[in-house]
Amino acid sequence: MKQVNLIVEKGNDGTLWGRVNYEDNLIIESADNLENLQIQMKALLFDFHELESANISFDISYDLSSFFDAFSYLKISKIAEFAGLNPSLLRHYVAGSKTASKVQVSKIQNAVKKLAQDLMQVEFA
Repeated sequence: MKQVNLIVEKGNDGTLWGRVNYEDNLIIESADNLENLQIQMKALLFDFHELESANISFDISYDLSSFFDAFSYLKISKIAEFAGLNPSLLRHYVAGSKTASKVQVSKIQNAVKKLAQDLMQVEFA
């Protein structure tokens, strides 16, 4: 199985844009949802590099807008609290009206990963 990094960003019109850098070839595509984006990217990887879609697995990296769109059940205000950020500021990052620094992105990513770790420890009786 070939692991390929797929970077997903949300466009101004709500479409998802994906990019893959494979063997120094930058491949860009858009779609209305993540599933279709992956299908189209696999087709392009076959067209350009003859990679069979069944042999491709994507490691997905999100921008903040596409992440909170994909995981819309997460509350921005709670993630901001875990990250030590102002919820209003995080909403601006998600909306794209402000750009988060690498330090801020790291805080948000660490907060999401901590939440995931906490959830992995949950057991119900």
